Amino acid sequence: MNFWEKITGSDMTKEFKNFEARAKVLPEDYQAAWEKIKTNLWQHSDFTGRNLMPILDGVLGLLEETAADGQSIQEVLGEDIKGFCSALVGEEGAKSYRDKWREQLNNNIAKKLGK
Repeated sequence: MNFWEKITGSDMTKEFKNFEARAKVLPEDYQAAWEKIKTNLWQHSDFTGRNLMPILDGVLGLLEETAADGQSIQEVLGEDIKGFCSALVGEEGAKSYRDKWREQLNNNIAKKLGK
């Protein structure tokens, strides 16, 4: 990855298009789960979203393998996709980017006020 790709995010766009092409091959219930997983994981991204790319790749690999084995999506992920995503990013109740920004803002204001 060169500097220009990193600045513009074109490397991530290419990688994300590859993820979507791989997901379209999955069975319909797996595709629906993939959409829910993406929605729940983006809340835990950093500013660029680069931290999620390896996680998304791993999840998609898991879905591909289990679909090939003929397992149902409920056997793989269970009923709690949001909990599955929280476990992927580290721990239950992991902070979202909004929480991180709020904490940073509060710290900056406290510094300015001299507390």
